[in-house]
Amino acid sequence: MKKLLTVLLFLCLLTGVCAFTSCESTGEKEKLVLGFDADFPPFGYEENGQFVGFDIEFARKVIGNLGYELELRPIDWDAKDALLLTGAIDFIWNGFTYEGRENDYEWTVRYLDNSIVALTATEGVNSLADLAGKKVAVQSDSSGEAALEKNGELTRSFDGGKFYTEPEYNTACKKLTAGAYDAIIVDAGVAAYLVKNDSSLKIIPDAVASETYAVGFKKGNAELCEKVSAEMEKVGKDETFIKGLCEKYGVDYNAFLLK
Repeated sequence: MKKLLTVLLFLCLLTGVCAFTSCESTGEKEKLVLGFDADFPPFGYEENGQFVGFDIEFARKVIGNLGYELELRPIDWDAKDALLLTGAIDFIWNGFTYEGRENDYEWTVRYLDNSIVALTATEGVNSLADLAGKKVAVQSDSSGEAALEKNGELTRSFDGGKFYTEPEYNTACKKLTAGAYDAIIVDAGVAAYLVKNDSSLKIIPDAVASETYAVGFKKGNAELCEKVSAEMEKVGKDETFIKGLCEKYGVDYNAFLLK
């Protein structure tokens, strides 16, 4: 009987070791959650039921190279800080402007030069001065809104001495083409994408402000931020990959900073 019990105990231990070994060998990758505005082409948006964009593909490459699983989570842009602080998302990589937010996040290396411009469908509007007395809109809590808040002289020249806000760029653009607004203030990359898809739109040549894009992490999460930043620089040197992304999404390769 003792012998039988000893054999059974041995088999149980052996089974447990095998099960443990199996778990280790098939362990899942650690997941990182990317928060982004799904209405921000060409950097992050939905197309044919899939999330695509320049930043989405860049992030997939970088995070994959680091051995993590990437989860894409579209967010309400106004809630981005709360989601980051609570850990619902790990970072923001979505045409995220560095200027004006320098001390609010842990930042990676800046990877794209991107100005703030005015987009219009109104005849006779060819400069920022021509926006005097016109209705102008911007996405709320965006870099465009921050640029207008800094440029009080320009804002005071608008209709009513103010600008209007919309929750999404797509909503603002639809109202622009419908004639509700004379111009919207957007990132240059977004403006180029919208013009490419609608010939009635044009970009006013003089920029409202200059800016650069980087990836933002919660304050204190410097180790992960530095790891992602270093890999971004490595991937940025892959000319074939980056040029392919630029051509695919209509982003100016000359504006890419990590070459």
